[in-house]
Amino acid sequence: MSQEATASIVLYNHAVQDVAPLFEELAKDTALAEWLVVDNGGSEAACALAESLGARCLHPGRNLGYGAGHNLALRSLAATSASYHVILNPDIQLQGGKLGELAAVMDEVPQAGLLMPRVLYPDGSTQYLCKLLPTPLDLILRRFAGGPLQRIFTSRMADYDMKNFDYSRPAYVPVLSGCFMFARRSVLESIGGFDERFFLYMEDTDLCRRIGDVSQLLFWPETTVEHSHAQGSYKNFYMLCLHVKAAITYFNKWGWLYDPVRKARNIAGIVDADVDCVYRQGASLKSRKGY
Repeated sequence: MSQEATASIVLYNHAVQDVAPLFEELAKDTALAEWLVVDNGGSEAACALAESLGARCLHPGRNLGYGAGHNLALRSLAATSASYHVILNPDIQLQGGKLGELAAVMDEVPQAGLLMPRVLYPDGSTQYLCKLLPTPLDLILRRFAGGPLQRIFTSRMADYDMKNFDYSRPAYVPVLSGCFMFARRSVLESIGGFDERFFLYMEDTDLCRRIGDVSQLLFWPETTVEHSHAQGSYKNFYMLCLHVKAAITYFNKWGWLYDPVRKARNIAGIVDADVDCVYRQGASLKSRKGY
């Protein structure tokens, strides 16, 4: 298989044992032309392992944040001719051949600028990581709603998490999770990568919104990966503060109450998911996957 993709992982206080399974799989993946690890601090031993497996490690000397760390990696890969770039959380688990599989899908769907596979918990259950573009109320309910409020807004919260469409079928959706982003490099470059005003949280939502201005975002469940999904802001007050700050930055940028793009994009996302839009693109994906 030809080398078709690059990849980046951003670390901060990560232990070797936490990242070794991912690093070992990346080292074996023949679809990777090059992969980079960015050490935002405290991950020297993990970086040493990555380098021993063929990665390049970047040491900015301070914690740049998630998006800025990946931007640093992208700038360092600017001379690479690979068509795709993979943005990975350190707690993603891969099995061999997945990246080549996803590159083949992107080759056949040129209108897709970003792809996310189906992401599973370690027990094999699905993580609901396809989302609508959020309103302030959506984020407040998702983070703070207790029992009575959850019951009142059950339908709204399910809509935001897109739990009402079939996660076994491909679809175009408004937002994909930053834990695993298989991106077309030309699209990433055209929008300038991540907005570095987002230190942590909401940077993936903002990136997806800007990618959606120029291309489609494809959920592809026929390929699966595993993700531990720590939800740090639910356990740590400092992380919660970062999440709230990021949300304020996001809505100051795109609009709190009036946001016609959000409304249109979310309606289109729900409709496309319901009608299985990807399989309207032509016969090649249908025949390759047996539909």
